[in-house]
Amino acid sequence: MLNPAVHALVLRKVARTLKDSVYAQYEWAIHQLGVSELWEAKKSPLELVFKPTGQKILFRGADDPTKIKSIKTEFGYIGITHFEEKDQFAGRAEIDSILQSTMRGGELFWNFESCNPPRSKDNWANRDSLEEREDRIQHTSTYLGLDKSHREWLGEAFFREAEELKKRDEKRYQHEYLGVPVGLGGNVFENLELRPISDDELRQFDHIYQGVDWGWFPDQYAFIRLHYDKTRETIYLLDENYGNRMSNEETAKWILDHGYNEEFTTCDSAEKKSISDYRSLGVKAKEAVKGPSSVEYGMKWLQHRTIVIDRKRTPHAFEEFSRYEFEQNREGEWISGYPDRNNHLIDAVRYALERVYGKYRSQA
Repeated sequence: MLNPAVHALVLRKVARTLKDSVYAQYEWAIHQLGVSELWEAKKSPLELVFKPTGQKILFRGADDPTKIKSIKTEFGYIGITHFEEKDQFAGRAEIDSILQSTMRGGELFWNFESCNPPRSKDNWANRDSLEEREDRIQHTSTYLGLDKSHREWLGEAFFREAEELKKRDEKRYQHEYLGVPVGLGGNVFENLELRPISDDELRQFDHIYQGVDWGWFPDQYAFIRLHYDKTRETIYLLDENYGNRMSNEETAKWILDHGYNEEFTTCDSAEKKSISDYRSLGVKAKEAVKGPSSVEYGMKWLQHRTIVIDRKRTPHAFEEFSRYEFEQNREGEWISGYPDRNNHLIDAVRYALERVYGKYRSQA
């Protein structure tokens, strides 16, 4: 209404779901704004027309991409897109493909992507919504943000049901009412503290450990630097180096250039040559001892410690630890054992702390 050259396009994955969901919601919003007399609601095709200028809010389903590509406006351009129930789309690539067709011919663009966060942390929409961009704002709202004067909007029955579910099933409550992706019940690490680590905290850390899991392609090379607070049984992940096709010379130089060679780096012992390369290049590298059941013991030890992860300092570790889940069989039952995939930095953390938990293991 404030930009007379701009039209809007509202999308859901399936066209037949538009009328009784997002179209009705837009009619409600127009009424709430007190401007109903300025808008005309059309049902075939679904569109809302701003009478003073002829601007339109169009509604389309992504189940027929050709219709989206062929959309033309009589004047101006589509400057606003809204993807409702974002998680029902096939992924970021599908949304980007649509935007490439619609974001043309103008200077000002707004793109809205809304959904109730899916339960699985590994769902693409949850991962995508955490991606930080300078031109993106992420907003989360729940019923707890309503003041007393707006409680009638939901009704007292809603609040009673929420409190009952909270008492009966805390995790289900967190997902259904607070939008928390609590996982499917198979999260390996339930002890994660995902928050910024301040520079003041960093300066106080003095029990530093480092680990490396070797990789080239498609497996990633993974270096981790961390602090372990034995008193509070808390691990702080401080820095990482992670990627494909990086030579031993490149990664060794990275360690040296960052001043991370005062401490030993415990490396996966499967690659003797790489460890030898590191030592010849000046890196204080030592082999992981491993041994029978070392993976199981190390993973269980990590599961019983708090792990603090700052997404900006260690983004790939954030991804691995927060998404790492046990696997399921065809019947949906959880399989014991730790999946050997997407766990390169997790392995690097195990190697880094092997000399710590190894003491407990030898005592046991």
